[in-house]
Amino acid sequence: MTSLTVTIVFAAALLLKLGLELWLIGRQVRHVARHREALPPAFAGVVSLEAHRKAADYTLARQRLQVIALTWGALVLLGWTLLGGLDLLNVWLRDALLPRWGEMGYQLALLTAVSVIGAALDLPLDLWRTFRLEQRFGFNRMTWGLWLRDAAMGALLGALIGLPLAALMLWLMAAAGGLWWLWAFGVLAGFTLLMQLIYPTWIAPLFNKFQPLADAALAERVQALMQRCGFRAQGLYVMDGSRRSAHANAYFTGFGSSKRVVFFDTLLARLSPGEVEAVLAHELGHFHHRHVPKRLATVMGIWLFSLALLGWLMNQPAFYAGLGVQPNLFAPNHALALLLVVMAGPVFGFFVGPITAALSRRHEFEADAYACRQAAGADLRAALLKLYEDNASTLTPDPLYVRMYYSHPPASERLAAMPAA
Repeated sequence: MTSLTVTIVFAAALLLKLGLELWLIGRQVRHVARHREALPPAFAGVVSLEAHRKAADYTLARQRLQVIALTWGALVLLGWTLLGGLDLLNVWLRDALLPRWGEMGYQLALLTAVSVIGAALDLPLDLWRTFRLEQRFGFNRMTWGLWLRDAAMGALLGALIGLPLAALMLWLMAAAGGLWWLWAFGVLAGFTLLMQLIYPTWIAPLFNKFQPLADAALAERVQALMQRCGFRAQGLYVMDGSRRSAHANAYFTGFGSSKRVVFFDTLLARLSPGEVEAVLAHELGHFHHRHVPKRLATVMGIWLFSLALLGWLMNQPAFYAGLGVQPNLFAPNHALALLLVVMAGPVFGFFVGPITAALSRRHEFEADAYACRQAAGADLRAALLKLYEDNASTLTPDPLYVRMYYSHPPASERLAAMPAA
């Protein structure tokens, strides 16, 4: 493997990825715009033409912003890698910090600097998405004060949790020998499981308020459903999702004694008790079919492969040089290797994305089928139609775009798979 080979393969993959993404967005935009004025017959009398037009306009606006985001992201990635941005930052920090902070301090500073600069480069588009696009279509409830609080809290948690984890990973890369990646995988797997325990009770409440479900009749109905499904939860909670967005959702989180069912307040305000029960039955369908452990196992398999690949690449000088970084052959820079894999990985991961999306859509069909057995299928249909309408999800997506990206089936396919009553 030569550095030129690495450069050519990376550049070709990046250009192919960007070209395919922009082509797919073009298909989606043309397909949605073409059907903007024609409500699909299956939704006539259920979804208004006005709501259908709003969904089309919302989809088109998001796709146009996505064109900018994807192009900007590709340029930033080129700037970090082949144009030498990461190499310049690394050399500057190494010369400035290595003598005073030591190897670990300098490498953690490099990871932190890349994260902060990356967040700053993405900030304008993130702000536009929240305060212009989402605001325009009536979804944004975020204030500037709340946004600043969330940003500060996220940065603090990132430092408190991320820096010690990064330090441990870097230490393993330097001290655990050729199979360090197995130890690192064990650390990441353990950390993920630990977060499943502590996130619902310690981290999520830092951002949202969680109140016990106050509607006694609905709580009794939900408890009966969970008992039928063999699901035990630590409690039923209502989250103040309306504080940030008008979008609605429901989910269960955690495992063991920390499992809890969470309803967005926007969901409860929109759905009838029977529809809430049906939506929860869908979520419990994921539990019944063990979709969460299956997805977690898939993610961990990807991590294991990625860490093993990193273990090999970090000892290949051509890997660094081919991506625009000049390595120090006498003192391998584990932070640089980690950053390059994190940056380049999504370029190649894009081409397997349709596989994971297809698996996710299959899980949604399975959860819908389970919900129709445990609750009224008509209620699930009605609830999904309300959610599609309230979230301005287009009813006429491009079929190929769906196959490439959608983690949930489009409304037409999803409702067609359910019993009529």
